[in-house]
Parts: sequence; structure tokens; C-alpha cells
Amino acid sequence: MRTYDDDSEKIYVPRFEEKAGFYTSPKRSYNMSRIKAKNSKPELILRKALWAENIRFRLHDKSLPGTPDIVIKKYKLAIFVDGEFWHGFDWRNNRNRIKSNRLFWIPKIERNMQKDERVNRALRDMGYTVFRFWTQDIIKKLPLVLNQIELFLETRRLWK
Repeated sequence: MRTYDDDSEKIYVPRFEEKAGFYTSPKRSYNMSRIKAKNSKPELILRKALWAENIRFRLHDKSLPGTPDIVIKKYKLAIFVDGEFWHGFDWRNNRNRIKSNRLFWIPKIERNMQKDERVNRALRDMGYTVFRFWTQDIIKKLPLVLNQIELFLETRRLWK
């Protein structure tokens, strides 16, 4: 994953509109409008699994940088559920797979990765531990994800 410093300049992303040279079909536009930032299927799966393990949490805490999907304030844990496309999973290899509107999507995803780094740093500076899980890991490897969270919480309980 590419890392960005606070000193690095913000990546410019052109507006996705016809006058900027980007075109999309009405069907594609409709599909993109249905993509949710909150309460996605993988996020719901993780939340239900945590609740079943009696792990209590808060959702989308706007008082924290980046508005984490799940927050356990008692143990200062912020959890994000990141989509592979939007947050640049295996970016070195997948960057070249983008075929249409590359002038928009490549800077867009790289800026998202830059924001993720800044949010992680800001949360760590506040004393939080940040977990970022890919949606595919939650769907395919949920027991491993839960185990990682439970191990963290158990070690924190021992410290208190």
C-alpha cells in the first residue's frame, strides 16, 4: 500500500461530468447511485457476528476522524470495512485493470488511499487502534476477522 505524509499535497480528482470529458450511461449512473457508504452487507455481517459474541459497539461515530464504521470506545478500537475497489485493494496490480474513465478513477482511488492514511494517523494520535478489513475478508474469512478483534479486546482487558 502506498503511504502518504501530511506534507504530501492532496491528489486532484477531476469532476465526473460531461464537460470534464467523462461520460456514463443512465444505467451505470443508477448502479453507482445505489452503492452505500453505511450499512453495507459486509458491515452488517460483521456487526451481527460481533453482537453474537457479546461485543458491544457504536456505529459511525462522527466525533472521530473518518467516521469509523464500528467503534468500541472503552478499548479505543476503530474498525473500518473497506470496499476493494474504492480503497485500492492490491493497487499495484489492480490499477491497470481500470479501463474506462482512468483519468477520473485512478486519482479518485489514490486520494481515498491518501485519506485512509491520514485518518489512521489521526486516530492513532488519539490513542485508538485502527482495524481495516476488506469486504472480501469479512465475507470469506469472518472467523479470522472475529478472532483478530477478540484477541485485541482480550489483551486490552488484561491491561486494565
